[in-house]
Amino acid sequence: MLKKVLIANRGEIAVRIIRACRELGLESVAVYSDADRSAMHVRQAGEAYPIGPAPAAESYLRADRLIEVALAAGADAIHPGYGFLSERAEFARAVAAAGLTFVGPPPEAILAMGDKVRSRQAMIAAGVPVVPGTEKGLTDAEALAAAAEIGFPLLIKASAGGGGKGMRRVDRAEDVAGALSAARREAAKAFGDDTIYLEKLVEGARHVEIQVLADTHGKVLHLGERECSMQRRHQKVLEECPSPAVTPEIRERMGAAAVAAARAVNYVSAGTVEFLLDKHGDFYFLEMNTRLQVEHPVTEMVTGVDLVKQMLRIAGGRQLRLQQSDIEWNGHAIECRINAEDPYNNYLPSTGRITGVTEPTGPGVRVDSAIFEGAEVSLYYDPMLAKLIVSAESRPEAILRMRRALDEYRIAGVKTSIPLHQHLVNTTQFIAGNYDTGYLESSFEMLHDTDREADRERVAAIVATLLAHQRRGEVINRLAPAGGPSEWKLSGRRAALRRL
Repeated sequence: MLKKVLIANRGEIAVRIIRACRELGLESVAVYSDADRSAMHVRQAGEAYPIGPAPAAESYLRADRLIEVALAAGADAIHPGYGFLSERAEFARAVAAAGLTFVGPPPEAILAMGDKVRSRQAMIAAGVPVVPGTEKGLTDAEALAAAAEIGFPLLIKASAGGGGKGMRRVDRAEDVAGALSAARREAAKAFGDDTIYLEKLVEGARHVEIQVLADTHGKVLHLGERECSMQRRHQKVLEECPSPAVTPEIRERMGAAAVAAARAVNYVSAGTVEFLLDKHGDFYFLEMNTRLQVEHPVTEMVTGVDLVKQMLRIAGGRQLRLQQSDIEWNGHAIECRINAEDPYNNYLPSTGRITGVTEPTGPGVRVDSAIFEGAEVSLYYDPMLAKLIVSAESRPEAILRMRRALDEYRIAGVKTSIPLHQHLVNTTQFIAGNYDTGYLESSFEMLHDTDREADRERVAAIVATLLAHQRRGEVINRLAPAGGPSEWKLSGRRAALRRL
């Protein structure tokens, strides 16, 4: 069993892990850069140690320093969270070499899924459907020949890539050479590896991912899907669970494929298998994230399974007590990522001191955050300030709850993406669940409040949704037992209040 865990991260995910440790009776150790000396995760942990200057390369990416602090603090495990060193096989190896437990998958699994070409080959061998494309790193001459065979549109992708870096869309044969050169340059700069491969572009696809859990005793199960198609520049903006496009039959097939993918690389811990889902209900393996996902809370809200606690238990050698038949999906959950950026000014990053915070509360509302009044928002780290998550019995009710929660959320001192989400959850496409990975950049328009009156089609859809719920409420009221104040009395009270 684990006793003391160092969290090699910062921000809301560090706070999230610290809370899980506390509930399991584990001691927690925080680390902080010079910029995070007064951060929330430092205040929440049982112990906290400095690890270097503000730039991540000199602090949170210093594997040697993190391990040194863990040993000095008497920790027996390191949880990497997400980002930073979470998917670095060499870090997982170094942690194990120091006699510590890495709260995550074995380095061999990270390596197998971290290389896009290698992971495609492993998935094909495991019978997991993959997008048509090449199976190995290509020279430019091989890529030109393969492009003509695959057909257009296609994607040039960096083998070691992620987050859209080293990726180029190509629609015509004459554009392949230039796109290859640009993709290689960007991949070499971002990852130190310019290896590329080609993949058929599945147009109008949705990004749907399956959460898996695997223990050291050979048990692997899945916790269903998350819809992650609301993306901007290949970065997720809003997620929901379950997906409005996934039927129980598709979930069963996709879940089985995700379990097969995890077994193919002897996976252990929590992980996510990402798929592209086309308009016909066919899906294709995209990649596997060998870590905890930012959007894990929506799965927790719908299944009732605490993923961080499960990761800690698995790392401690415990067997999963859950069976696949135990997993149930109840209601609907939506997550909005609240970033420090100005959606009215081309999403320009916003920095400064937070001068006030009012978080939404109430039934079915969860805020994963590490911000507080007086906190400094800098350019050194990811712009995400918090995650706003809501859950309800149905998707329409969850949308209405998210609208209410967003209206209550106040962050002063910096610009945030809250207005983006307020507009987004009111679009007809989102309300209908009819969107794909290209929607946010190709069809969505960030309107100013003064422009919203002219957006009649979307407003009509919102009103229709609200009316449906109002009628449902009226039916409930008519069925309720008599005895309360009459409508005449209530009307008189409202009039008196208006006069006041």
